[in-house]
Amino acid sequence: MAKLNIPRKPIFTHEGAKAQHINDELKLRRSVMACMLWENQFYEDGESIADRISKTIPKVTADKVASIAIEAREDMKLRHVPLLLVREMARLASHKSLVANTLSRIIQRPDELTEFLAIYWKDGRQPLSTQVKKGLADAFCKFNEYQLAKYNRDEKIKLKDVLFLSHAKPKNLEQEALWKRLIDNKLQVPDTWEVSLSSDADKKSVWERLLTENKLGGLALLRNLRNMHQVGVDEKLIFSALFQMKTERILPFRFISAAKYAPQWEEYIESAMLKCLEGKEKLPGKIALLVDGSRSMFGAPISARSEIDRFEAASALAILAREVCEQCIVVVFSNRAYLVPSRRGFSLRDAIRKSAEQGGTYTQNGILACAKEGYDRIIIITDEQSHQQISNPLVGTKGYVINVASYQNSIGYGPWVHIDGWSEAVLDYIIMSERG
Repeated sequence: MAKLNIPRKPIFTHEGAKAQHINDELKLRRSVMACMLWENQFYEDGESIADRISKTIPKVTADKVASIAIEAREDMKLRHVPLLLVREMARLASHKSLVANTLSRIIQRPDELTEFLAIYWKDGRQPLSTQVKKGLADAFCKFNEYQLAKYNRDEKIKLKDVLFLSHAKPKNLEQEALWKRLIDNKLQVPDTWEVSLSSDADKKSVWERLLTENKLGGLALLRNLRNMHQVGVDEKLIFSALFQMKTERILPFRFISAAKYAPQWEEYIESAMLKCLEGKEKLPGKIALLVDGSRSMFGAPISARSEIDRFEAASALAILAREVCEQCIVVVFSNRAYLVPSRRGFSLRDAIRKSAEQGGTYTQNGILACAKEGYDRIIIITDEQSHQQISNPLVGTKGYVINVASYQNSIGYGPWVHIDGWSEAVLDYIIMSERG
């Protein structure tokens, strides 16, 4: 008989620190909550991360996987990795009963209907399960003509293919007529910025009309600020749109990206970013924010089409965290640790970047620097790929590790409250943790 009472084999981060053993649910969370699906990170390629997610799902109960998928979509504002989670649930007899409800809930845009089928058939076309059909059918009923027309694209998998395959039933005669127009390619052309700008109309006039009529979504507004500036759009309209924009589906680092391309409007972009903090409680006492400024945080963009890296994601969270802290110090660490000048908003991001060495990940050096300053709470924002094991928070204080990457092994568990993700929801988790 094999000997069972043996110590577990040690595991390590990519930088060599001894990592914590965690359960399968926590492994799945840390792989998912800051994952742009199939996009490479500094130490691991996107295929490896997706493969690890798929292999971990059968080891986690169905209700937990469903909960993680919903949290990733609704709180972490991720679009593709939740679809992969549900696709893998559909393969498992133990998980498939929750597929329909979960799929219907996480699909929030019409193009996610077709994207799910692309993921479902990634390894070869096969029949859709009953639960998948039900989930797609329920989701299809959410969308009006404008939404369907906006995403009714001439792609390999079309919206009408999803409609036929899911056998969706219309809720009423009006929806039945709408779906017939979709099938016949007779949907009313949507008044989107893409459609409007594809015409020969004056671009300045188009942008100003869309802004006046409030027909630009928040993300489209941020992504097109530079284009509006180039054609001389009335600044008052832009400022008004930024003031009114909804932020609930926009990740914080998107605002930093927008400010890179429209620095002359940074003040207004910053104000729009801070709107997501409305109604949030303040964290009392003295808080130490410890931000990872190591090379791996800068070394790879979050996606192939983005110039934003994980350092920008961490900086965005630091900006928001700073605003909910009653008293705050900010320290950035790499090989050494540096106390960052007292700043707020995008000026804080600039100060953190200026102090970041972009070298090794000596997390313990940063923790010791924060301890020297004293704190009631310490919040570390990092990819956790440290050279060093870390000590406990100071006696009588609380410690949080916010992980903004998807790597397999990490350091921040045990006495530390561990949170995965890069949306402002991580601050809600801290506040809820404080409530017990």
